[in-house]
Amino acid sequence: MGPNPRIEIDLFKIFYNAKTLVGRLAKKGISVTGVTKASLGSPEIAAAFVRAGIESIGESRVENIERIKSAGVKAKTCLIRSPMMSQANQVVRSADMSLNSETQVIRSLSSAAQQFGRMHEVVLMIELGDLREGIMPSNVLKTVREISRFRNIALKGIGTNLACRHGVMPDADKMESLSCLADEIEKAFGLELEIVSGGNSANLDWAFSGARIGRINNLRLGEAILLGVEPLGRTPIEGLYTDAFSFVAEVIESKVKPSLPQGSRGQNAVGKTVAVEDRGSVPQSILAVGLQDTDVSGLTPLSSGQILGASCDHLIFESYCLVGTEIRFRPNYSALMRIMSSDSVVRCFSEELGAAPNAA
Repeated sequence: MGPNPRIEIDLFKIFYNAKTLVGRLAKKGISVTGVTKASLGSPEIAAAFVRAGIESIGESRVENIERIKSAGVKAKTCLIRSPMMSQANQVVRSADMSLNSETQVIRSLSSAAQQFGRMHEVVLMIELGDLREGIMPSNVLKTVREISRFRNIALKGIGTNLACRHGVMPDADKMESLSCLADEIEKAFGLELEIVSGGNSANLDWAFSGARIGRINNLRLGEAILLGVEPLGRTPIEGLYTDAFSFVAEVIESKVKPSLPQGSRGQNAVGKTVAVEDRGSVPQSILAVGLQDTDVSGLTPLSSGQILGASCDHLIFESYCLVGTEIRFRPNYSALMRIMSSDSVVRCFSEELGAAPNAA
């Protein structure tokens, strides 16, 4: 028995997934930015990415970039969430590049870059329908013209993000639109865009579909590498490991109790009114982990039994288990992000060559 709760992380499987995707996408002329945000900027995972041939690490928080750099990981760093103006100095000091959609923010980055005597690279994000970050296509040329006036700012390319808010698919039409915008910018301003970043792990179906790649030469991959699945349907990607992470929690109570609560009821600890079916008496085990540590709805038990519910620091599992027993779960992306952000969960790293990855 190890420390509990804990997340067991197989760095070999992460390395293997990263190396496999880097190789497959290189044949399409597409580079990979390895996104470590779900791991809270884990230097160990970032280092596994670099060993696999990834040259650029993407992070959504500048503090995580600082953590990775402080650990000595040698890679280009990119802030993949639009910078806060209040962090402009910190962003320029820590990140080599950032994804941007507001000229006011880029102006602040320009001022900071001049102050520190360095260049800061920018990728301009374009809105293509998922309605998260990005400027509207009709404003692209005007925005590029404004950016060109900012000192110590290098416009390295354009990018887009799809699927994260509304699940809009990054299909051939969307990627063709981004490619055409790249051509339009280059023609209008006589420059060469080094990066045309088509999106994230949700782009993999498109990338491997045989569709025309066009100008797309970069994807920002996190979930596909870490969990071996594509985000649109959470289906396993052929030839990748889907079990690089195991979440382990310990049983602190095990009893048979009624399934129907007794007494008048209002909202529970997290503000919900829960519908309950009377199934008579059921065995239930309580685990020492809860909503403060993870997204319980994103956990899949690896043993018989089901999750009945959770409060802030208790998870109720329908199964009779001896007190002290460890229960294992496979986390999805949402659950993994919360686990890796919890100070109460111990990280246990290993590099074990296990069974072959999935082939379906």
